[in-house]
Amino acid sequence: MSEIESAKQETRIFNPPAEFAKNATISGMQAYQALRAEAERDYEGFWARLARENIEWHKPFTTTLNETEAPFYKWFEDGQLNVSYNCLDRNLKNGNAAKTAIIFEADDGKVTKLTYQELHGRVCQFANGLKALGIKKGDRVVIYMPMSIEGVVAMQACARIGATHSVVFGGFSAKSLQERIIDAGAVALITADEQVRGGKQLPLKAIADEAIDMGGCEALKSVIVYKRTGGNVKFVEGRDLWMEDVVANQPDQCEPEWVDAEHPLFILYTSGSTGKPKGVQHSSAGYLLWTMLTMKWTFDLKPNDIFWCTADIGWVTGHSYITYGPLAVGATEIVFEGVPTYPNAGRFWDMIARHKATIFYTAPTAIRSLIKAADADEKVHPKNYDLSSLRLLGSVGEPINPEAWMWYYRNIGRERCPIVDTFWQTETGGHMITPLPGATPLVPGSCTLPLPGIMAAVVDETGQDLPNGQGGILVVKRPWPSMIRTIWGDPERFKKSYFPDEFGNKLYLAGDGAIRNEQTGYFTITGRIDDVLNVSGHRMGTMEIESALVANPLVAEAAVVGKPDETTGESICAFVVLKRSRPTGDEAKQIAKELRDWVGKEIGPIAKPKEIRFGDNLPKTRSGKIMRRLLRVLAKGEEITQDVSTLENPAILDQLKQAQ
Repeated sequence: MSEIESAKQETRIFNPPAEFAKNATISGMQAYQALRAEAERDYEGFWARLARENIEWHKPFTTTLNETEAPFYKWFEDGQLNVSYNCLDRNLKNGNAAKTAIIFEADDGKVTKLTYQELHGRVCQFANGLKALGIKKGDRVVIYMPMSIEGVVAMQACARIGATHSVVFGGFSAKSLQERIIDAGAVALITADEQVRGGKQLPLKAIADEAIDMGGCEALKSVIVYKRTGGNVKFVEGRDLWMEDVVANQPDQCEPEWVDAEHPLFILYTSGSTGKPKGVQHSSAGYLLWTMLTMKWTFDLKPNDIFWCTADIGWVTGHSYITYGPLAVGATEIVFEGVPTYPNAGRFWDMIARHKATIFYTAPTAIRSLIKAADADEKVHPKNYDLSSLRLLGSVGEPINPEAWMWYYRNIGRERCPIVDTFWQTETGGHMITPLPGATPLVPGSCTLPLPGIMAAVVDETGQDLPNGQGGILVVKRPWPSMIRTIWGDPERFKKSYFPDEFGNKLYLAGDGAIRNEQTGYFTITGRIDDVLNVSGHRMGTMEIESALVANPLVAEAAVVGKPDETTGESICAFVVLKRSRPTGDEAKQIAKELRDWVGKEIGPIAKPKEIRFGDNLPKTRSGKIMRRLLRVLAKGEEITQDVSTLENPAILDQLKQAQ
């Protein structure tokens, strides 16, 4: 891949507040550089020290890293532990038993609080219930649940008995669920009668029944149903059980199953644009270690923090920064069932004010939609809420464009909260490149520098390092403890996807393009490698054009894709959501011209979109991810043949067919 050109330089820099830096876990750039130097000097010794200091081992490890079957790396492989024990039992022994572990807020606003003692009891009861059903170490259990305490309990209970869980997001279709049950060879499914989101009751058990009725799920023996709404559901005698009956009369103590460090903690499926989903398999010890370290380093967690990650347990963010990381470090965390716009678009800000959240971690998609809502309705603007409890903000899921970053910094953090713009993936298990809030000077739109022990680089298509200022392919040069171990049942696909031959099977391929600043060495993610546009021989990352569009005062959100063009090879097609109602006719043409000129001024004439299409929204999954592959199909004028059952808003596809 040729150099990805970057025409726009971000010059704004925000230093860590002095008071924050003084009290931070990693305080100042010197402390960060010292940790990096330790990792470079003695890589295995660095990770061994951290593993011994952070994890409570049942049997200590003597081997840190085994590279003999690379890229199937093994970490701490002769050690034994239990992840649930490290999250729960440890907090009963260290003085946190009476500390609030979870503040759960339901869609309707009802709040439930659970201490570590209570959470431990709930997990043990459910773990005993699972064992009574014959579920044992090494079995796979699929979890298809709403955001709930019960979802976290189900994951922790599986970890406690050594069963490997695979959580499927509650917005996925029956077909998606069926494929995952089959691929994992699941013996049990844990679901709910219904889930509640935005005031609506949505079926889960009915979708689960449909998935099982499609066939191929013969390994499945038990379906456990959490009664969330009391909605009417079909029950299959001998297979289906209410969760309350499974835990009834079970003791609230359950001896953890001690497992090897490399025991698969979970499989999490990521959908590819073609073919069957990829089951990303994570280990127990290495994964746990990294979630703990990133809670301490990136989020600078303190004993009195109220931590809120707005993700869903159906995604890796909900695994690492709801179910495992926060509990493993004894945090108090908020778990939220609903959506950011119900009953109005001030819900997040109202919850921060009421629960006195100190750390808030959400997605750029959510931020941009709330910017649009605040512009449209003064009543839900964050300035109307007391956000003084906040001390740190975070961003996750995709690169955050500089203008959304600035809005977040000014309106939510009130210019006193650092923002950690975290780059990572399902496959990495936790943050890889991110600012450290007490050390790193912040640059809007840049995820800045790799965490200590993460050897990230930008290379060309032959795997050779590129100089700073030249864009290329993002790679990681050394294995790290929380990395993907394999694709479940498909080791060849794992090697081909992440350790390709052209890189000598040595470099982990993230699948993203990146560029490093010539002066600071800071990383900026330019988008997926397949989101690089080649217009008249100029290669540009889609992220940069999207950021330029969103910097225009009219624009709330934008997504850019390429489409074949006879003259330029590829032309730029932009899908745009305005902060006002969707324009039509001559007005749409006029605004499209203004936006083209704007991009020309911001980046250069070569980056002007040939087509601009307006919609009330962009096609998104129910978790808020923009479905860019559908946009590519729309841009080419082709019929959409892919499954759109996971789309939150299928109706807007028709709006986006109209080009300006």
